[in-house]
Amino acid sequence: MAVRDALLALLSGGPGYGFQLHGELAERTGGRREVNVGQSYATLERLGKQGLIESAGATDDGLPLYRATKTGAAATSAWFSGTDASGSDPWDETVDRVLVAASLPGVDAGPIVEAERVRWQERAVEASARAEVDDRAGDDVSPLARLAALAAAAEVARARGALAWLDEVEAVTARHDLAFAPRLERPRRGRRPSTRSAASELPGSEPGAPQASADA
Repeated sequence: MAVRDALLALLSGGPGYGFQLHGELAERTGGRREVNVGQSYATLERLGKQGLIESAGATDDGLPLYRATKTGAAATSAWFSGTDASGSDPWDETVDRVLVAASLPGVDAGPIVEAERVRWQERAVEASARAEVDDRAGDDVSPLARLAALAAAAEVARARGALAWLDEVEAVTARHDLAFAPRLERPRRGRRPSTRSAASELPGSEPGAPQASADA
């Protein structure tokens, strides 16, 4: 998963501040994604420079808030529709996309799950064709061909596992509402650094925001 896509998706639920978004990244992915806090702030800075997020004022105690721009909202829609980050692993993208979508109020995870199911079914079919080896050829099948077939068989197994997991997601979300609203309250622990923040690169951002390496 690209941290960029996930943080941008979190802002589809409304404005948020850096440390809150950093914490929600871990929470909304079930603890799978606990990135360095500096990476979260650096990603927010890049999103601002790319015009995907902008300043949304500040919290009552002065923490700078961000919100998605129209371009950012379109990027989130594309991610939820199945556009994977460049160089990303399809399995990681599927799991994180589905978990984030299921956790966000106002997002219908059902179509997202179904679209992921279709993609994994297609991957299973494609990999199954590559996994076939004509054993009638006996020793005439090269070691390289057999290794390639085994690699494809691994992809088939992963696709089947992904489909089984998506079935589990449907079963759980049919019984339970997994969505929860963003929490904007200030955490008890953490400090407010006085130096220039990653957020200061955003248009109209408030001074005194946390640095990329800060923990508040």
